[in-house]
Amino acid sequence: MQREHKINNLIRFNYLLCYKIEFMISFPNPIQAFITKHKLQFIIQILYFAVITYFFHWLWWDGGLESWLRTHAFFNETEEFLAHQVFLPASWIVEHVLRYPIHTEHNTLFFANNGYIAVEGSCSGLKQFYQWFFLMLLFPGPWKRKLWYIPLGIVTIHLYNILRIVILSVVIVHWPAHWGFIHHWVMRPLYYGVIFILWVLWVEKIGKRDPDRRSQ
Repeated sequence: MQREHKINNLIRFNYLLCYKIEFMISFPNPIQAFITKHKLQFIIQILYFAVITYFFHWLWWDGGLESWLRTHAFFNETEEFLAHQVFLPASWIVEHVLRYPIHTEHNTLFFANNGYIAVEGSCSGLKQFYQWFFLMLLFPGPWKRKLWYIPLGIVTIHLYNILRIVILSVVIVHWPAHWGFIHHWVMRPLYYGVIFILWVLWVEKIGKRDPDRRSQ
C-alpha cells in the first residue's frame, strides 16, 4: 500500500508539473516573451520533452512502478503477449528474408554459431509505449489529433522494435563480439530517437493548432 501511495503521489506531482509546462507554453508572460524574442521556443520544448521522458523512465524503474505492476497478472500477460508479437515477425524476417539458418523456441532465436536472442518481456516495448503515451497525454496539442497520433506512435515504436531484433540478429551472426555494445548503446538509445522524431513531428507539424481556431 505504501508503494502504491508513493506512485500515486509521484504521478499527481507530474500532472501538476506538466500543467505548469502547458501553461508556460500556451500563455504569454515575461519569460515567454524573452523566449520568443530570442527564438528559444524549440530548445525549451526539448527540455520539457527530456523532463517528461526522464521522469517516467525514473518512475518505471527507480520509482517502483514496474515492480508494482509485476505483482499483477494482467501486466505480465500483456508484456508476454507484446513480446511474442515482436518475436513472430522478427523471426520470420530473419528466417525467410535474411535466410539465416535458425530454430526458435519460447520466443528465442537460436543461430548456427551458437548465438541466440531471447525476446523477453523487457523487449516487448511496453515501457516505451507507456512513456510515449504519457508524453503525448501531457504535452499541449489538439486532443482530436492525439486520438489518432498516439496509436500511430505506438505502432511506429512497435515496428522499430521488430527492426531492432532483426538488426541484432544480423549483428550476432556477423559481428557477435560487438553484439552487447550494439544492443545497449546503439539500438536501445535509438528507441528514444524514434520517440523524439515522433514528438518533433507533433510539435512542428501535426500538433500545431490552426491559426483561425487559435484566434477564436
